[in-house]
Parts: sequence; structure tokens; C-alpha cells
Amino acid sequence: MFRVLLSLVLLALAACSPPPPTLGADGKPLPQVYNIRAADTGRIQFAMLDSVNVLRQAAGLPQLALNAELTAAAATHARDMAVQNRPWHFGSDGSSPLERAARAGYPGQFRGELISETFETELETLAAWMAEPATRDVILDPAARDMGFAWYQEPSGKLWWTLVLGGAGPRIVPNA
Repeated sequence: MFRVLLSLVLLALAACSPPPPTLGADGKPLPQVYNIRAADTGRIQFAMLDSVNVLRQAAGLPQLALNAELTAAAATHARDMAVQNRPWHFGSDGSSPLERAARAGYPGQFRGELISETFETELETLAAWMAEPATRDVILDPAARDMGFAWYQEPSGKLWWTLVLGGAGPRIVPNA
């Protein structure tokens, strides 16, 4: 009887043990996996578009429209960054963001590309982009009119985000 009672007490104490630490050695929160399902695609793309447009409206800038060609270019690059295992603006084939937008059939002028390798959500990623002057300037480009937005998620949960902006003006044709 004593063993049963002792076992129950130990089990109760084990249930009361503190949760595992949520902070890493650097004092920052450990990354939480943000799992994205295929059914989430539209919701996430339009949440990003709406958030970018709120920021642009606050700056007195015209709103952006989601563009299929720029989204295709963004999706291709997000997956390619994962294959290369590095966040950078050049494709594994040496392509530039301008070339990828043209290949995807975008008829307007390429304005900029933002990338990120992270475990953060799309809105946390947008906040990080807005915190840096160079990436904030891309989001708040007065000539931008179109946006493409996509990601690739690895089985580990790591996300490779790509946002591409385009706008009116003569199309710049990359050198062949």
C-alpha cells in the first residue's frame, strides 16, 4: 500500500514539474514551429497583402494588388533558397530577381525583392523587414503597384519567405 501511495505522490509531483525552458542560451525565445498547410495559402497571402497595404496607406502611398506572375517568381525563389540553404537574391542558376520576374511573365517594372530564412510567421517577418531601412524602403516604394508573395516550408518548419514588388513604368529587360 505504501508503494502505491508513494508512486501516486511521485506521479503528482512529476506532473507539477515546470515546463521545459522557452528561452535559448542567448535569452531569446526558442523558435516555435509555424506549420503552414496548403489550405492556408490564400489566407496568408492576403494577410500579408492587407498588412502591407495598411503600412502603405499610413505613409500616404497607393495600395498594392496581389499579382500571379510575381507570386510565381517569389515561389520559385523561396524553394530555390531552401535548395541552396542560404537566403540570398541570386538563384542557383545565377538568375537575379529582375530575371525571375521577367521569366514569370510579369509585364511591369520590377521594383524590389525581400527574402527571409526564419521560423517566424509572415507578420513577424514583415515587422522585421519594416525595422530595417533598406527593406522598409522596398515595401514603401511609391512606384510599386503589384506584389507577389510566397514561401517554402521545410519539414523542420524552417520558412523561406519571398516578397516581390513591381510597378508601372517601362519594363526593364534583363541582359540575355
